[in-house]
Amino acid sequence: MDEMKSAFERAMERAESLGKASEEDLRRWKYLPEGEKLAARYLRDECNLTAEIGKYDEDMRQLVSEGAQGILVKNIDLPRNEPAKKINRKVMEVLKELKRDKVSLENVYTKLRRIFNHYEQEGEQQRKQAYEAVKRDVEAKMRQALQQQLGTSAPARIDVESQPQFQCGGSRWRRHIIRQGGLYWRCCVRR
Repeated sequence: MDEMKSAFERAMERAESLGKASEEDLRRWKYLPEGEKLAARYLRDECNLTAEIGKYDEDMRQLVSEGAQGILVKNIDLPRNEPAKKINRKVMEVLKELKRDKVSLENVYTKLRRIFNHYEQEGEQQRKQAYEAVKRDVEAKMRQALQQQLGTSAPARIDVESQPQFQCGGSRWRRHIIRQGGLYWRCCVRR
């Protein structure tokens, strides 16, 4: 009769069948996270990233740099506010120092700048238009709800922006369901 094996024993057998990790794998597991930590410290203004990476031997330096670059690239974001713009500039500057293929990197940066400019210029106009459209829609629905409740015509002007239901707070798009007079409204507003 076959002996029953525990989950641990089966896991150990599978691990043995995979073989031992290579020296390269062990170095990657050690130095990629070190690069990630350095990048995080750099983004918090706690270190000079290129100087810190320069302290490693040539073999390890590439792995540390690779780990740092992964974190840096993940921190590039749309220029929603001044801190985001600052981080983008900071990341782009240090990546120029770390990358070897500067021409390809500059091509990517050109495309990113174009996207950022579009976001800041046309995007702002589109957000304002969407905000005004939602505002008009909510005002019309409030007018209709007041008319149904009171049976008379609503005031000529309703200040929708001062209504607590309309204010989403902060600068983020949020979805709200507003219950007013038995009616449910769904709106997205940017304040």
